[in-house]
Amino acid sequence: MDIVREKLRLKHYSYKTEITYINWIKNFILFHNKKHPSKLGKAQIEAFLTHLAVDKKLLLPLKIKLSMLFCFYMKKFLAFR
Repeated sequence: MDIVREKLRLKHYSYKTEITYINWIKNFILFHNKKHPSKLGKAQIEAFLTHLAVDKKLLLPLKIKLSMLFCFYMKKFLAFR
């Protein structure tokens, strides 16, 4: 997570945004039984977002923001394509 924090700070994200991103990434990792995100892909992101939408009744605008967060995270930090 230190790498994520460092890159967010280099991009001048606010501290509140940094904390929010870190918390969502942690939730994603915990949802997948603490597997490293580099071992997870698009299907796992979709499963997590579906879980949030169906089980947690997440609103669509937040789901869209989280989709963008995970795309950003996977591309920037894990060299995911």
